[in-house]
Amino acid sequence: MRIGVIDVGSNTTRLLVASAGPDGLVPLDKGKVRLSLGEEIERFGAVSTVHLAAAAKAVRELAGAARRRRVASLDVFLTAPGRQASNAAELVAVLSRAARVQARVLTKEEEGTLAYRGAVLTTDLSLPSRIAVCDVGGASTEIAVGSPAGEPEWIESVDLGSVRLTTRAGDMRAEAGEAFAHLDPPQAETALVVGGSARAARRLVGSELGEAELAEALRLVETASPREIAHRFGVDRARAEILPAGVILLAEVQQRLGVPLHVCSGGIREGAVLASRDALAA
Repeated sequence: MRIGVIDVGSNTTRLLVASAGPDGLVPLDKGKVRLSLGEEIERFGAVSTVHLAAAAKAVRELAGAARRRRVASLDVFLTAPGRQASNAAELVAVLSRAARVQARVLTKEEEGTLAYRGAVLTTDLSLPSRIAVCDVGGASTEIAVGSPAGEPEWIESVDLGSVRLTTRAGDMRAEAGEAFAHLDPPQAETALVVGGSARAARRLVGSELGEAELAEALRLVETASPREIAHRFGVDRARAEILPAGVILLAEVQQRLGVPLHVCSGGIREGAVLASRDALAA
C-alpha cells in the first residue's frame, strides 16, 4: 500500500511517500521545504502569522503531491514545534486545514520510537541484540535504546537541537555539555544516528562518527565558512549554517553512548510509514 507522511520539523518540513509491505518499504516520492520554525520559536516563543501562512502553503503543496501518488493514508505530524511554540494549537489547526487531515503533535516518546524504527529499517549494519538510536533534530535530541527486533525500552529527549543551539549564540560546547550532563543511557553495543546533522557530517568525515571523526568534523566546520563547507562537501548552505551546533550535539551523544554513531539513510519518516502500515493492517 502507498503511504504518505509529512514531518513538520524545526528546520525543515519533509514529505515521504512510500510503498509499504510486510518486508519493508520502497520510497516513491520525497519533498522538502525549509521553514525555520525552530529559530522563530526560540527567538520569540511563537510562530508568527507570516510563518503560519508559509507552513500552511508548504503542507498544502506536499499533501497535494502525496495525493497525486494516490496514497491510502496521509499522516501529518509535528515534532518539537508542536511541543515548544506557545501558539502550538493554532499551528496544528492551520496545518490540519492545509493538509485536509488532522495533524498531530508527537510526544518525545513517539518521536524517539519512530526514529528508532526508521533507523533499524534503513541501516546496512548487522545489528547486535542491544542498540541505541539517536536523532539530532533542530530543537530537540532523542536517544532510544533497546533490541532491534522490538520497540525501544529506554527513551530520553533533550530540548536542544542544532537550530536552537545556534540561535542562542553563546558557548555552544558548554551549553550542550550542561544539557546532556544528566543523561546516563543503558549500554549499547552499536549506535545508529539519524537526522540532517548526521547526514551532513557523513559528507565531511564518513558514515562512522566516532570520537576522532567528530573532532575532525568540528575542526572543519569551525575553521571554514558555511559557504566553503557547502561548496566543498555538497552540504546545503542552510544546513552548513547550523552544522557546528549539530556536530557538537552529535559529539555529546557519542561520548555518553561510548560507541561510534553509524549514520542511517532513514529515520522518523520511515518509522512513521511503518506505523501507518501497521495501523492499516490491524
